[in-house]
Amino acid sequence: MKKCIELAKIARLKGDSPVGSILVKNGKIVGEGIEGGKTFKDITFHSEIEAVRSARVLLQTADLSDCIMYTTHEPCIMCSYVLRHHQINTIIIGVASGDIGGFSSQYPLLKDQTIQKWKTAPTVIFGILEEECKQLSL
Repeated sequence: MKKCIELAKIARLKGDSPVGSILVKNGKIVGEGIEGGKTFKDITFHSEIEAVRSARVLLQTADLSDCIMYTTHEPCIMCSYVLRHHQINTIIIGVASGDIGGFSSQYPLLKDQTIQKWKTAPTVIFGILEEECKQLSL
């Protein structure tokens, strides 16, 4: 999570929302991303999606089921769809995102069991370095 916080600070310096994410496989970072929606004028440049893109290039696969996502903020609904599509089975989160979150909103894609295409919902863990993650937005 400390690496995610470093990445979030880079995003903030660029004028983007302070969010950073990494994907880890077998204890090694295989993907990382920083928020870039304002920088690139493209909403799909969320840190979680960028971490997935980075990992896919390195690993040469769309199946990321053996990876763990760490992110400073709860993935939004869009990012949650991407994480489910790529079968990421564990997501570790600093702070909740409320009404736009893919777990805590009224559209909880991270825990949905009704979409047959998706396998088992990922394990989601909140509150890792929560205070440090909250401080990013101040």
